[in-house]
Amino acid sequence: MELQGARALVTGGAQGIGAACVAQLQVAGAHVAVLDLVTAPSADASRVVDVAEEAAVVAAVSSVVQRFGGLDVAILSAGVGGSAPFLDLTTQEWDRVVGVNLRGAFVCLRECARAMAKNTPAPGGAIVAVTSISGFLSDRLMAHYAASKAGLAQLVRSAARELGALGVRVNAVAPGTTDTPMFDATDRLPGYRERVARRAALGRVGTADDVARAVVALCTLDWVTGQIVAADGGVSLHSPIDPQESFET
Repeated sequence: MELQGARALVTGGAQGIGAACVAQLQVAGAHVAVLDLVTAPSADASRVVDVAEEAAVVAAVSSVVQRFGGLDVAILSAGVGGSAPFLDLTTQEWDRVVGVNLRGAFVCLRECARAMAKNTPAPGGAIVAVTSISGFLSDRLMAHYAASKAGLAQLVRSAARELGALGVRVNAVAPGTTDTPMFDATDRLPGYRERVARRAALGRVGTADDVARAVVALCTLDWVTGQIVAADGGVSLHSPIDPQESFET
């Protein structure tokens, strides 16, 4: 897919990874609309939307499609974090995180795919969701977040299988530790940032631009669908039973 002139929508595009995706899409020549809880002044169009509210998402996507005359690219980056011991995890907190990260992503994916299926002269488009390596790791205090991201990865695979016949490709990027406003919450954990940087194969915490480059690249790969690409600097390669650690201080 050529991004020059492409009609794109980014959820969560006002900050972090989403904002980096907006900037990179615009550099590539795409027209970009953002759905977020706050306005995104740099976007070509911006709608204040909570992706956990289905009716609001349906109306906002319809508005963007009407303005652009169709939809070619959708990046689903809206998400929230959360931390709680499992025995203290409330259903209210579970619903808050899963409602945005999985249910909200589902509604956005469905509505964007519906729009792409109506593109003329031929249906089709590219959808990339932002999941997380937490979806296939087992970190403590993050059961609801991990479950939401694991569910999103499977949603991507299932959607890709079904929507391929309509020319709609669906993939995901799974970031690791990335320096975004959400990651700032870990600053209260002594030494956390330094520890994860040491454990990354590439030796540092990622940036929003690092992840956005992977997301935008997936938009352009016409023969790739149903894939989950880890853009984590190799932090998910860390093993607690690595024998080499016995020789290191």
